[in-house]
Amino acid sequence: MYLADYHMHTQFSPDASHSMTEMAKAGIAMGLDEICFTDHIEPLVWGKTDLRGPYDWELLRTDYAKVQADVGERIQLRLGIELGDAQWAPEHIDHLLQGAPELDFVIGSIHMLSAGFGGLDLYDFAPENDAQARLGIRDYLEQVQELAEYGKFSVLGHLTLPLRYLNENKGFHLTFDGFEAEVESVLKTLISNGCGIELNTNRGNTPLPDAKWLKLYHDLGGEIITLGTDAHDPRFVGCAVRERQELLRECGFRRFCTFEKRNPIWHEL
Repeated sequence: MYLADYHMHTQFSPDASHSMTEMAKAGIAMGLDEICFTDHIEPLVWGKTDLRGPYDWELLRTDYAKVQADVGERIQLRLGIELGDAQWAPEHIDHLLQGAPELDFVIGSIHMLSAGFGGLDLYDFAPENDAQARLGIRDYLEQVQELAEYGKFSVLGHLTLPLRYLNENKGFHLTFDGFEAEVESVLKTLISNGCGIELNTNRGNTPLPDAKWLKLYHDLGGEIITLGTDAHDPRFVGCAVRERQELLRECGFRRFCTFEKRNPIWHEL
């Protein structure tokens, strides 16, 4: 069984603080064969809707070189990004990526609701009831559809992300049932653009997405799929990766992907 964690954050994300070497050593301790660093890159200032200034790519290059020197002979290391909410300002993304190192992998993701919700971060979305929550989910899926049409990424991350915050943090018991048409449209768009999806192990909680949507993606002809924990802390690196490989098999998949220089590498499940 080839074990890879393709979603983790380090000190180069605003919501994490650990070095690449710390995260890589955690991957080695978990028996992983490969990891990919995917720190947040967004066109907007974190928590706002203003365009952000340029990134200091040299700091990231320096830490990546250090982790390669420290543990690169013990685990396969890849460099990626999580490209968040790119549909807000796609032209600005091109500007921000100028000078970036060569990337192996890009996660496309949505963390913000639309301008109609003030660009509210999903983490801060606090509906009063199920009806309001479902309005937020519908808005989120509209943003995901726009991102899928943008399509300049390897896989769509954590398709059902609102459920993490609504159910785990705010006590709701919601699913994406009732949004079948919207999810199918997203998946078809991704497939037509040559993009895949991520099975986010959600650090051992309910996978994002769960079996219903994984089966739909498979039945629509989707093949490109990665596994990632979304670890922001060494404790969660590799969490539930083995179990989620079994889930993929149950949903009809026979292989999953890692990436090198934006090209998929296939591994049997």
